[in-house]
Amino acid sequence: MNTPITVSWSVEGQERTALWSSSNNAAPPKSILPVDDTLGADDAYKLATSGTGMLFTGDYHNARQLLSAISRRIPDGAKAKRKTAPLSTAERFYKYRQARTHRARILSMLLVPLGAGPAVSLRRAPDVTEAWTNAFGHLESDAVVPLQELLGAIGAQQWRSTGLHIAALDAKIHPHYGTFAPIRGEYLELVARAELPGLGLGFDIGTGTGVLAAILAKRGVERVIGTDSQDRAIACATQTFQTLGLEDRAVAIKQDMFPEGRADVVVCNPPWLPGTPATLLDYAIYDPKSAMLRAFLKSLPEHLVPGGEGWLVISDLAERLGLRSRDELLGWIQAAGLVVLGRDDTVPSHGRAVDASDPFHAQRSAEVTSLWRLGVK
Repeated sequence: MNTPITVSWSVEGQERTALWSSSNNAAPPKSILPVDDTLGADDAYKLATSGTGMLFTGDYHNARQLLSAISRRIPDGAKAKRKTAPLSTAERFYKYRQARTHRARILSMLLVPLGAGPAVSLRRAPDVTEAWTNAFGHLESDAVVPLQELLGAIGAQQWRSTGLHIAALDAKIHPHYGTFAPIRGEYLELVARAELPGLGLGFDIGTGTGVLAAILAKRGVERVIGTDSQDRAIACATQTFQTLGLEDRAVAIKQDMFPEGRADVVVCNPPWLPGTPATLLDYAIYDPKSAMLRAFLKSLPEHLVPGGEGWLVISDLAERLGLRSRDELLGWIQAAGLVVLGRDDTVPSHGRAVDASDPFHAQRSAEVTSLWRLGVK
């Protein structure tokens, strides 16, 4: 368990202290200055870029407007003019991620106070009890949180309450805070239409919301075990199975990678891009040095029954960005003692693939997502 971090600030010569809360494990600001509705956006931006945290004490809606105003003042790193030689795609992407991290850090400097419960201690603040409790649990004492992260928890609660319709299941699931919402239906359809090698036992490695495990169970696999290293994912997947009436066929367990035993089909949708996660949701997108991908391939043979298959669901965006080559992927497959039995491809249908303003539109619009069917040599 992490040791609680406290932050302090001064009000009329009196020191105040509260817990520091950040789901992204961001370090607290070196200094905190109480501010109110009179703070202008230009001054707020200067304070944020200097590393000063601004503890807002005025109106909640004004705080949100101030956050938006600060956001508009942050330079777009992807559009910055360069006088040096052109960068490679991989270098541009690295610079882009640096700019995004810098942007998140600046926005995290606008803070709001929370009372135990929790309750936002600002005028006209909404009731955040359900959103906060579902995301972080009960708050026992006063705390300070970046407004950006509080808004993330509120948005996640809206997703959870409304639900997300999954065409491959013909049903809704309800993603929890910190679990990646499977909004890209094309890769789900790959799993829904691939020919099953057997119906006895299935594994879903890195189950997240449990959506792929649920698809296997709905297709007739008698027993499906989804694994994940995050408690919040296990809770979400368990709820998914219960909501869909699959709890007698699918179960989620806290486990790093594979459970014990051998399965007829093992599916894994690892983070698609090599890189270091910076936020909670980044863990569903970035895989440091492709560690999860390589671990899945290396251990897959010892978890397949004879004739069983491993289904690797992954896009080629990393290759198009110059972050990983196709030869590397094929080399890892071969080194694990695996062979490619087949591959089913699909093209993206999400909005960013057709967004010409995206700095990596050329790569995203050409992206191909594949289900690699792997077997033991």
